[in-house]
Amino acid sequence: MKNYNIYTTIIKTPIVDMFAASFENELLLFVPFEKEFCQKKIESFNKILNVEEIIEDESKFDKLKIELDEYFSKKREIFTIPLKLVGTPFQIKCWKVLQNIPYGETISYKEQASNIGNAKAYRAVANANGKNNFSIIIPCHRVIANNKTIGGYTGGIWIKEFLLNLEGIYNI
Repeated sequence: MKNYNIYTTIIKTPIVDMFAASFENELLLFVPFEKEFCQKKIESFNKILNVEEIIEDESKFDKLKIELDEYFSKKREIFTIPLKLVGTPFQIKCWKVLQNIPYGETISYKEQASNIGNAKAYRAVANANGKNNFSIIIPCHRVIANNKTIGGYTGGIWIKEFLLNLEGIYNI
């Protein structure tokens, strides 16, 4: 019988400590570490995925650490870590559009909404982006307001600014 475990760890990055969780060799969660928020997310995944155990195991995240080091050293533009997308069909559709935004470029929430077939759904798109389970890896930081202001960012605007500057996006 197969074991269905969630593995977790905390990874230090140049911006903040990040919480990572994986399930069946797919990244399940990668967000700034806030203990209560991360515990609630893991509890919700636990119910959805029928998990046997939650195990802290840093060794399960070696590839992620390498790719993050490369990203922060400007040697990686695309992440290849397999992802387990858990969300509503609308959220998943929004997150897939995010994955197509090239490194060093931005789009507006309205453009993202158009890309999913409903230009008027930009507020719903912004809300879905805020529930993105993969900070940095699914680049919601590359979405800005229609008037070219930076917009919001779960975890703090300063993180979004840092990531946009890292990618050479200064025209905001």
